[in-house]
Amino acid sequence: MKPAPFVHHAPRSVEEAVSVLAQVGHDGKILAGGQSLIPVLNMRLASPAHLVDINRVTGIDQVEVGDDAVRVGALVRHAELEYHEGAYAALPLLRQALVNVAHPAIRNRGTTVGSIAHADAAGEMPAILALTGGVVEATGPRGAREIAAVDFFQGPLETSLAEDELAVAVRFPRFAPGTATAFAESARRHGDYALAGVAAAVTVRDGVITDARSSFVSVTDVPSVLDLTDVVGGSEPGTADWAAAAEAVRAHVEPEADIHATADYRRMLAGELARRVLCQAAENAATTKGSSDR
Repeated sequence: MKPAPFVHHAPRSVEEAVSVLAQVGHDGKILAGGQSLIPVLNMRLASPAHLVDINRVTGIDQVEVGDDAVRVGALVRHAELEYHEGAYAALPLLRQALVNVAHPAIRNRGTTVGSIAHADAAGEMPAILALTGGVVEATGPRGAREIAAVDFFQGPLETSLAEDELAVAVRFPRFAPGTATAFAESARRHGDYALAGVAAAVTVRDGVITDARSSFVSVTDVPSVLDLTDVVGGSEPGTADWAAAAEAVRAHVEPEADIHATADYRRMLAGELARRVLCQAAENAATTKGSSDR
């Protein structure tokens, strides 16, 4: 199928893009990479009267690595972030997750900010924003604002962005010293949406776990973070009760059944993946002091 007719807008600046969005209101959709939007348009699951194509907007295509966070502009492609050595050194979790995003051709075009703004709980990068406690930078007719991840994801494919606001960047905060991370997911074929996925961040200080958290892919309605410090905190990585952590994860997630897997199977997967990535992250944190958790 082909999309319904629409008016194509090609603003050259953030200000111009915001002005167009204010004019078209709920009849407008933002086009960046288009890897999620174009299929939806082609299947006519959405028929916006206006597409605001931001690919010519200047100043929003940079990855900036700071002492506190990695800032990713709205036009940074997944592949650019995946291969950015500075971002990898600062926050290896980004690459650990990005290699699981669909296929290279899609990562070459799709944008990380676009994936987050799409707010699909089956996407990897919304889960990473949640786990890092990240922030979405938005701008609109009422000015600029920052939205914490916990407030950004409102429901399935629903965010707190107003229809006249543009997400211009996201910031992924760096983890505390002594923290290491891991990511794993299970899919029917590599590149498919995951049946379940788990990201983990574990902090080890003086030989014991002081913080452990997980976020999830495809097994919750919205990206969520589960604090497991009460379960494994105070333990040495080699003796922590990872089975109890997995059980806590199984109790936390709320997967749905579909033609690919039952809810019980997805729940089982989430628990097992959590056990593996938490254990891996803890071991890496203990052996590398969180400085290199590749």
